[in-house]
Amino acid sequence: MTKLSGSKGGNWSAWWGLGLLLACVAWSMQAQAQAELLPLSLDVTGKISKTNDAAHKSYHFTEAQLLALPAHSITTATTWTPRSTFTGPLLADILKIVGASGSAVEIHTLDDYTYTIPVSDCARYGVVVAYSMNGQRLKISDFGPLFLIYPRDAFPDELMGAAGDSKFVWQIKALIVK
Repeated sequence: MTKLSGSKGGNWSAWWGLGLLLACVAWSMQAQAQAELLPLSLDVTGKISKTNDAAHKSYHFTEAQLLALPAHSITTATTWTPRSTFTGPLLADILKIVGASGSAVEIHTLDDYTYTIPVSDCARYGVVVAYSMNGQRLKISDFGPLFLIYPRDAFPDELMGAAGDSKFVWQIKALIVK
């Protein structure tokens, strides 16, 4: 049995050390959770007529700018998620702000994956660049910070299978209009 009090000091140093260890673990877990929630940002380059970063010929959207855009929601299932409600701006609104004139959008992700979609998907499907799922901001570990969402449930014949799945791009960091 461990002695916790007495004139010889007992095991207070062991308890203090355990408390310090638990505090460090809790701090580390909180720091990791916060690190997974990256601030929203999106860089758009390519065939665009409006820029706010002349040096890079790009339009950089900050978190405040993305959150200020009208939010739209799509409730659908994906291969990786149950039926959920995804919310964010329309890709069409982003392209309009930057004065996009291309016919395709090359999407770049945090892990350097790229995929190209036709701009016509914006009008056909009302594609959303989601920053939240079921009211919770997307973290890196759950497809964030930005996840391209199509209304798969509304167009199952067109958006199911490998070809449809490939359109659902997550961890988006940049767009190149082509």
